[in-house]
Amino acid sequence: MGITGSLFLIALGAILTFAVTTTVSGIDLQTVGWVLMIVGALGLVLSALFWGSWGGFGARRGRVVQRERERELV
Repeated sequence: MGITGSLFLIALGAILTFAVTTTVSGIDLQTVGWVLMIVGALGLVLSALFWGSWGGFGARRGRVVQRERERELV
């Protein structure tokens, strides 16, 4: 989903929960808003965990090369 999609769902859910006062037969818009905010928050946490554990481009490669050089010196 990504961070952008998660933030969009949180914003849309907050709008439906707190700003919309219309009623639709068969659908409770406040409940739909809460569900969207929860799904967005879960997606945001999972995205943050994924990107936090990823390490970026070349970050792990540098550590491997450094370890190999240390082994050669010993």
